[in-house]
Amino acid sequence: MSLISLFGGKSGQPTNTPAQPAEKKPHILVIGNEKGGSGKTTTSMHIMVALMRLGFKLGSMDIDARQRSLSRYLENRRTTMTKEDISLPMSHHVIITKSPFNVQQEAESDEQDRFLQGLDRLKMCDFILVDSPGNDTYLSRLAHSYADTIITPINDSFVDLDVLATIDGNTMQIVRPSIYSEMVWEQKLARAKRDGGSIEWIVMRNRLSNLDARNKRQMKKLTEDLSRRIGFKVAAGFSERVIYREMFLQGLTVLDVIDMSESKSISLSHVAAKQEVRELLKTLRIPEVDRRINEIRSKDTPAAAPAQEPVAADAPIQAAHP
Repeated sequence: MSLISLFGGKSGQPTNTPAQPAEKKPHILVIGNEKGGSGKTTTSMHIMVALMRLGFKLGSMDIDARQRSLSRYLENRRTTMTKEDISLPMSHHVIITKSPFNVQQEAESDEQDRFLQGLDRLKMCDFILVDSPGNDTYLSRLAHSYADTIITPINDSFVDLDVLATIDGNTMQIVRPSIYSEMVWEQKLARAKRDGGSIEWIVMRNRLSNLDARNKRQMKKLTEDLSRRIGFKVAAGFSERVIYREMFLQGLTVLDVIDMSESKSISLSHVAAKQEVRELLKTLRIPEVDRRINEIRSKDTPAAAPAQEPVAADAPIQAAHP
């Protein structure tokens, strides 16, 4: 199998796989972590592009009203497409802004309305990926409660592990779950109460060192212990690679760079990074994704999604005035 076959061939090549039934609800992925700098946006973009190159129709939602990192990533991607006259898979993108109302109850009601409107605008998609802010907000909690899968990237350090649990520095034992872990648990209960659905939670150890070290081994053990105690799956995420940070300004992912190999130099680091994305998708254990990957492997032919034009109203959903 070629390097690009798993995620499709040249951009714009139509998929041979039938579309999902219209009545099927999109699978909602929420990328969440209340600590900034964990690689949420980089993770979001690579999952999005991987899914689109598997032939899925993808919607994306940015609820980080202040940073809007995912929205800027997509803007850079559009700019690259224009400057280099190339076609790249694009998600249908929606931005949800913070409510201007000062009264908490009114603000939360307004944000809930606009969040649900955003989901409705993306209901034709197979997947909706929500990039959340690195702090606690009502919109973030709401998005978590609507997730089918929550992916929490954490840097491979004890500072970042603190977002999941308090660790005793002397005994290296887990003292108690963190506020974020408790929030996820609360949103799981909210989801079950609302529609009887369940949420799969995956913690992704990000920016892994390629060197074996005591800190790395301790992080692995503690994360696995936490997974059994709190109830999440552990995924080996992305290694510490410069290429992940270099591509933001062009709005590209390693999958795009490999696809553009005729004009871009490909290194072993790119190939290894692509494998990391592939392994992350496998860890998600989403039946539709696994089935599509198996179909492509069995045919051993490229299958990529055509570049999607953003929905006509790519502007923020504004407040609903009384």
